[in-house]
Amino acid sequence: MRFLRVMVIVVVVLGALAVGADRWAAGYAEGRLAERIQARQGLAGSAEVEIHGFPFLTQALSHELEQVDIRLDGVDAVADSRKTRLSQLRASFRGVKLNGDYSGGTARNAEGSALITYPDLTEASQTGVKLAYGGAPDKVKVTASVEIMGRTFTRSVVSTVTLVDAKDGGNGGNSGNGKGGGKLVQVRADEVPGEGIPGIESAIRKKTDFERRLDGGLPGGLQLTGLTADEAGVHLVLSGTDVSLAGS
Repeated sequence: MRFLRVMVIVVVVLGALAVGADRWAAGYAEGRLAERIQARQGLAGSAEVEIHGFPFLTQALSHELEQVDIRLDGVDAVADSRKTRLSQLRASFRGVKLNGDYSGGTARNAEGSALITYPDLTEASQTGVKLAYGGAPDKVKVTASVEIMGRTFTRSVVSTVTLVDAKDGGNGGNSGNGKGGGKLVQVRADEVPGEGIPGIESAIRKKTDFERRLDGGLPGGLQLTGLTADEAGVHLVLSGTDVSLAGS
């Protein structure tokens, strides 16, 4: 009986050591992967990585991870020389095939979300307007000032924010397209009060209506599939297949 008791204790101790070693290895890998993502993305904020599944070491040896979650803050999405700050980006990568040197991998599929705050959307507009919540789902308030016939007019309009298909060649003006395919975040005023002043509606719309691409700052293969707007900002829905992790 004493021998069995000793064996049980030995097995428990060895098991605890094995679990501890596995968790240490997973934590080390998470830290290194977070550093690589932060450096490659040029984040203004932090990067956190969580590797799911146990044991981690057997997953690593097989070069395939069950699931990897990333949490990024301060992501700059750059497209057509225009920058849009994503204050948060959260994504889950599933079925990740690691490359030979473990510096990254490709996920079978991924889903995630991102947030653009209204101050960041204001900066992204690059037209001198100010954006805020519009008081209803998917509505934003856009305030713009224009000068007509020597007078300055300031108007606030309620706009709808939607996701639209990009068109080949772009459409000039404030759209900032310039590439075919993909999706655009579009902000367009529902109505602009003209008040009988010639040219005021078109002048206001030149500032309040705009489109922005965001694909330049997303992991390769992760695409915009939807969006909503509320008091916090514009929430983006992301998904994709064969998605790059850590720029592999």
